[in-house]
Amino acid sequence: MNHPEYILTLFCHDQRGIVHRVSGFLAEHGCNIIDSAQFGDAETQRFFMRVHFAREDAAYSDAVLRQDFARVAESMGMEWALHDANAKPRVMLMVSKIGHCLNDLLFRYKSGLLPVEIPAIVSNHMDFYQLAASYNIPFHHLPLASGAPEQAKLAQEARIVELMENHKVDLVVLARYMQILSPSMCERLKGKAINIHHSFLPSFKGAKPYAQAHKRGVKLIGATAHFVTGDLDEGPIIEQDVERVDHAMDSDALTAIGRDVECVVLARAVKWFVEHRILLNGDRTVIFK
Repeated sequence: MNHPEYILTLFCHDQRGIVHRVSGFLAEHGCNIIDSAQFGDAETQRFFMRVHFAREDAAYSDAVLRQDFARVAESMGMEWALHDANAKPRVMLMVSKIGHCLNDLLFRYKSGLLPVEIPAIVSNHMDFYQLAASYNIPFHHLPLASGAPEQAKLAQEARIVELMENHKVDLVVLARYMQILSPSMCERLKGKAINIHHSFLPSFKGAKPYAQAHKRGVKLIGATAHFVTGDLDEGPIIEQDVERVDHAMDSDALTAIGRDVECVVLARAVKWFVEHRILLNGDRTVIFK
């Protein structure tokens, strides 16, 4: 018999008895823990926990489980969420004119490697409408002219928000979407939007960062996936990786290697998000891998 599975995530002020209270609650409510991870941050005095469990006793309904745990959480000052482990989060992808991350995420989705639903792809260009069609995913072209006034930008973002609401989107992924989001949009997407960029920032800002890096003779290139905030490319970091390069490689080779790293780093970040492995800890993250 297949039992319903859940993922419980929580954080609160670090105190005695948290693990005991949580595990005891689950045992009392007919649940079996499949895996569990926790972390106490000595600096912030915060405690973080992720528990994957199965509800084996049908006498305890989903509603009862949530209602009863709410009382435990209130008594210990917990911020918590209970997720259906088998539900696939709904992810909206956004892209401009560079498509390697989009292509990679779509392949992982179609192959079953990324447990998500993708109800929409949004772009300010038309370059990837055929790619979206090949996956039977609606493509929404929301153009924004270079140097467009703020009113036009806000109108375009309003359409993005409308799509998010209509499709009940859980996560927005900026898969090399090259428009800077407004402060109000960043605030709306807090903790629910992931961006990817090369890890040369701020050393090589602007156009052709890999060409700039080649000119300076760098020996390491990499990528960073982070949550979107109003501070450009400075949101809480989720994942990073690097690859070594050398003098024999031209800027095209560096670009190709860098794009491969970007794909892998972004895919990890998205997968950890949809598996509820990421908890925000101020300007940092706790990742239960």
